[in-house]
Amino acid sequence: MFKQNISIIGIPILYNIFQEIKDNLTFEISNFKNIDSFVKFSTEKKYNDKNNIIVTTITNKNFFLEKKNELKNIIFLSQEDDNQDEDNNIFQHPIDIYTLIEKINIQLIKQKYNFQSKIKVKNYLMDLNSRIIANNKKSLKLTEREMDIILFLIEKKQPQKINDLQNQVWRYSSDLETHTVETHIYRLRKKINDCFNDENFIISTDKGYFIE
Repeated sequence: MFKQNISIIGIPILYNIFQEIKDNLTFEISNFKNIDSFVKFSTEKKYNDKNNIIVTTITNKNFFLEKKNELKNIIFLSQEDDNQDEDNNIFQHPIDIYTLIEKINIQLIKQKYNFQSKIKVKNYLMDLNSRIIANNKKSLKLTEREMDIILFLIEKKQPQKINDLQNQVWRYSSDLETHTVETHIYRLRKKINDCFNDENFIISTDKGYFIE
């Protein structure tokens, strides 16, 4: 399995925070002072974005838009309220560090499947681009959070408790209410059952939830 890396450009304080908690992170971290240092490195090392995510400031957005065919996994931090747009990976700065780590972890999971627009989940096909899951002639539109839940569960080989989903998908601390997670799981299972008449897409046991 390839090693995944986060490249931080022009945000030294974020790099320092990640360094302090690096033992708890699932990815490696590279730090670049500015775009010029990143360009020099990427040119010399033939940088391959397939295994990487870039976190940078909104001021560098135009540079990456010009290279959107080469560099796709970008998270921008902005100080402007009107720039916040989670669908386009733009977040207001300062951002809660756990929210940012949540976004990175979800991107890493999705990145694993970037080589194909559709992935097989049991006897379904899930399209990561359109967020549609289909079985034969029936199809269902998913929310991004519902896709995140499915992608997380298919990565695991054993049932995942509410706290596992809470910590890994939502990145909430363990002392917060679990109602949000339970509600999302309930609604997702109901949507699948209503559309496909499948009560066992996500299996619920005393040990947690899993996709077989």
